[in-house]
Amino acid sequence: MATFNSDAALPSDEQALALAEYSDTAALMQHARKLRDSHYRNLVTYSRKVFIPLTQLCRDVCHYCTFAQTPNKIDSPYMSVGEVLASVRDAEAMGCREALFTLGERPEDRYSVAQRALEEMGFKSTLEYVAHVAGQVIEHTGVLPHINAGCMDRTEIEMLRPVSASMGIMLESVSSRLCEKGMPHYGSPDKQPERRLETLRLAGEAKVPFTTGILIGIGETRRERIESLLAIREVHARYGHIQEVIIQNFRAKPGTKMAEAPEPDLEDLVWTIAVARIIFGAEMSIQAPPNLSPGVLPRLIDAGINDWGGVSPVTPDFVNPEAPWPHVEKLARESALCGKFLQQRLTIYPEYALAGQEWLDTALQQPILKMLDSDGYPRTDDWVSGQSTGAPATALSALSDVSDDRCVSEILKSIVAKACRGETLSEREVERLFLARGPEVSFVCAAADRLRQAVNGDTVRYVVNRNINYTNICYFKCQFCAFSKGKLSENLRGLPYDLSLEEIQRRSTEAWERGATEVCMQGGIHPDYTGETYLAILKAIKSVTPGMHVHAFSPLEVWQGAKTVGVPVREFLQALKDAGLSSLPGTAAEVLDDEVRQVICADKLNTSEWLEVIETAHEVGLRTSATIMFGHVDRPIHWARHLLRVRDVQSRTGGFTEFVPLPFVAQESPIYLKGKARMGPTFRETLLMHAVARLALHGAIDNIQTSWVKMGEEGIAACLNSGANDLGGTLMNETITRSAGAAHGQEKTPTCMEALIQRMGRAPEQRTTTYGEVPTERVRASFVAMPLREVVNTPVSTRKRSCGPKRALVRSSVRVQEELIATT
Repeated sequence: MATFNSDAALPSDEQALALAEYSDTAALMQHARKLRDSHYRNLVTYSRKVFIPLTQLCRDVCHYCTFAQTPNKIDSPYMSVGEVLASVRDAEAMGCREALFTLGERPEDRYSVAQRALEEMGFKSTLEYVAHVAGQVIEHTGVLPHINAGCMDRTEIEMLRPVSASMGIMLESVSSRLCEKGMPHYGSPDKQPERRLETLRLAGEAKVPFTTGILIGIGETRRERIESLLAIREVHARYGHIQEVIIQNFRAKPGTKMAEAPEPDLEDLVWTIAVARIIFGAEMSIQAPPNLSPGVLPRLIDAGINDWGGVSPVTPDFVNPEAPWPHVEKLARESALCGKFLQQRLTIYPEYALAGQEWLDTALQQPILKMLDSDGYPRTDDWVSGQSTGAPATALSALSDVSDDRCVSEILKSIVAKACRGETLSEREVERLFLARGPEVSFVCAAADRLRQAVNGDTVRYVVNRNINYTNICYFKCQFCAFSKGKLSENLRGLPYDLSLEEIQRRSTEAWERGATEVCMQGGIHPDYTGETYLAILKAIKSVTPGMHVHAFSPLEVWQGAKTVGVPVREFLQALKDAGLSSLPGTAAEVLDDEVRQVICADKLNTSEWLEVIETAHEVGLRTSATIMFGHVDRPIHWARHLLRVRDVQSRTGGFTEFVPLPFVAQESPIYLKGKARMGPTFRETLLMHAVARLALHGAIDNIQTSWVKMGEEGIAACLNSGANDLGGTLMNETITRSAGAAHGQEKTPTCMEALIQRMGRAPEQRTTTYGEVPTERVRASFVAMPLREVVNTPVSTRKRSCGPKRALVRSSVRVQEELIATT
């Protein structure tokens, strides 16, 4: 036991080799499970694939192989492009994301029929043809090629890299003894260990996510298995590119030279799996093919695997045709017996997919990024924030069934219990809640809903308000924004406008007449605006609607306003309050982590500056909301930091009224159109953002809002069952989200809002911005409102607003370029 006791460090080569004599398999398995669970939690993964046997001709003669055939036993040396695409399209319709290209080694070197076939198609080699066919799969389908092309040189790897998300070659064994006469690799030049190791090394140099592994039971010793695993570990330590290690057990096949050879028994297989986990540690993906061990799959999980490999619902395992794939549903049930949720993955593993700029050819980075969720797993439904009116049926059914908690880890249960007691969670604990999948999602959402019931009862509140976005001109270059227009900004939706004070007053008056208690005002950072501009807007509104609550100006606008008039933020906030500002929207927060902000809004306020404005606003008596805009380049750890920073401010000031998750709407945003961001959060992530916010902020912020603009009706209902208790505002006009590509309406009247709430069996109630009671007169007016009049977006070419002397503009701590000022 002393040889593998350390959880912190991998065993040395000497310690690993000593395991060859260690026969306490149960102890090895226990340690392997502990290592695996520390990283992979409650997950066991698989890739939904289609098997493409591009050619079954091979120059090698492995004594156990039935995949390789002679020309007289096959119809054609190669599958045609049409045959491949037809198979891939059928598989894609069944949810497959991987096309596994399997082929024999360089058949043209042995068979003239293969050489002639390649010449007729216009290719010099089998690998050249592989590159062409894989390129066609990428061009015409949404399925990713994984290429098992055998031994390759540097040029061949570089040729295949642009058309494959990952590649692989089974090392099988480093024992040269197996290549001697009478042994299984005799007569197979490509099974020489050094040749295969050279392919592994070259793939590492080329930055190719790579699959490899060992084949056990073909005459090797346990020590030789460990030597093979250590050889893989050595290459991986140098290049970091081995994404999975397969432990494949030999199966004797009729018609081969090894048809009567003994197969490794289950004890030998699980011993090897456990040793592999210990040698590679917690993070390496250790795989065992499920079709080669039917009936004993839970034992493989107990031994330390975290992955089942590729499983095809459409094609057989052409390498092991006698061993059919298990149905995915059965695989999920067997995994659940061990407390594991079966999670689909891509052929490229999450950590490599999320670091696509390093591990993928440029042409593949954008298509793969579109497939990913925040943790690098594939999006498995078509829900899109701001676009979808419905919600994924699988997500809704999972929410309604929280009875089976076999796949909910004890660690997650303890975190939820801690949150329900109102205790502050750690950063890693909040992150762990966001990593919930399968039954854990239902568990987290149900716990959040119980807290919502305890804190808010069955009342769902909303505010009758009007959004007034006074200008869409902005000289900041936020990469997620599809709203702003400007000489230096992207060519985005809509003509540039800058509302006149008269139009702002007209909209405010109309809103009051329609029962509104609030106008919510934000806009771009116009180069002509100074702090005095914002003061003038407030005074104009209050002069015509003195009873209106003005909820206005993000922390960015406050920061800019203060800088342009040369006063401290506190003094400017006090001036805004004196001029009629009632509260601030906690927008421009995006994600409160500078690692993210440097990518999506590098010229904007940094995290500490945003927090400074908010905390100062609370200190001068202005309450604010808090928001998060998530689902672009961010990860669960960033969300955790954001929530805890919000909670920290609230613990000192008590000034936040509500927390508002805002799913990123990607469709028209520059960063998405450039292929640099995901396509918004998944439905699972969006539900969890509401639920985890309820848990992480419990005892600090009582109100969790869900955005009907972003979520659609079914999405709203799911969020209200996952910790949310508030539907925000009726809006009357909504511009920013619709500019980003959202399809939902611009107003949800009180009648519609209350009907929606009542359909859920909840009690609707109008509220003020700060969650006070609404006067009866206001409520009555909101239900008899006249239709909105047509808005007038004042074109910039017809007017200039002058509200005081112009000052040098400030972009956070960076001076605006002189040419920007000149354009105004």
